[in-house]
Amino acid sequence: MTVSVLVVDDSGFFRKRLTEILTASGQIKVVGVATNGREGVELAERLRPDVITMDYEMPVMDGITAVREIMKRSPTPVLMFSSLTYEGARVTLDALEAGAVDFLPKNFEEIARDSSQLQKILIDRILDVAGSRPGAKPAASTAPSSAPAPSAEKRTTHGRPQPERARDVPRPAPEPQAPTRHTSRRVTAKHYSVVAIGTSTGGPVALQRVLTALPAGFPAPLVLVQHMPASFTPAFAERLNKLCQIEVRQAADGDILKPGLALLAPGGKQMMIENRGGQGRVRILPGDDRLNYKPCVDVTFGSLARSFPGKTLGVILTGMGADGKEGCRLMKQSGSDIWSQDEKTSVIYGMPMAVAKAGLTDEVLALDDIGPRLVDGVS
Repeated sequence: MTVSVLVVDDSGFFRKRLTEILTASGQIKVVGVATNGREGVELAERLRPDVITMDYEMPVMDGITAVREIMKRSPTPVLMFSSLTYEGARVTLDALEAGAVDFLPKNFEEIARDSSQLQKILIDRILDVAGSRPGAKPAASTAPSSAPAPSAEKRTTHGRPQPERARDVPRPAPEPQAPTRHTSRRVTAKHYSVVAIGTSTGGPVALQRVLTALPAGFPAPLVLVQHMPASFTPAFAERLNKLCQIEVRQAADGDILKPGLALLAPGGKQMMIENRGGQGRVRILPGDDRLNYKPCVDVTFGSLARSFPGKTLGVILTGMGADGKEGCRLMKQSGSDIWSQDEKTSVIYGMPMAVAKAGLTDEVLALDDIGPRLVDGVS
């Protein structure tokens, strides 16, 4: 099935080049172009595309305002284009909070070249975003967790069937043991040396929702792994720190894990946790080109399985692909616990579903249940 795309950008060159790349794929049809946010909002309502690509700096109406209006009038998956600067990161985070699903760097030099790698990234991201849930809302988790995911024929946006990405939303196989779901009943708290949270697409907003629910005196250290470029993680850590009662900052080599402190893995690198005399310490390593993700959830979770066997809580939130599954497997083998976000409140049910399908999840939780569950369940 062809995915329809609306391109919103004030650069004539960028609109033309993006249209050429997407159309050449044979899987994507550009159904309209807009030169500013207001035109984008109007065309989104009239054309009902499967995906919208959006610039953030435009005349008449900027991209963030346009995303907010689109989410009010005709919710549609939006892929933002942003500059790899601190200001670009700040604006992109605002756009994600407004309802955009994901973002890509806007690099005029790269898009001008005939780069097959760039073309593949663009096309894959459009196809992935097409199957997302824009503005996924948290909901109480009451249904049995063993319920199968909807099939490709049943999943729709604007009443039309949407293509499935097999690696993100496959049909779950029966699990060895059905994970439990959180209710409002208070549970017995358990001591963990570290709480580790991994996420990707939809993660910035999801992490914000989880971490703002934690009190300043949260009793365990936290480590956070979010797929994000190097220029974005400092701004993201600062944003979280301003919004949260706990302290949040970008991790640096040699940092010591402390209760009530959340350390965010720096973009473009790998974060590992060592155990030195019972004290967790951060090691930041150069990004390995053999790994798709920098930072990688599997790398961090795997190091925790070795350093704090049976004493770590791993949490997998919304995201494309399956990063975190193997790390969770190592953690489970060491005796640690795993929670994952449910399908209904995930923007992309890829990473948490991969963990649940593998039978590694102890609890499946709606997004807004995770923070309170951490408060109740961690001592």
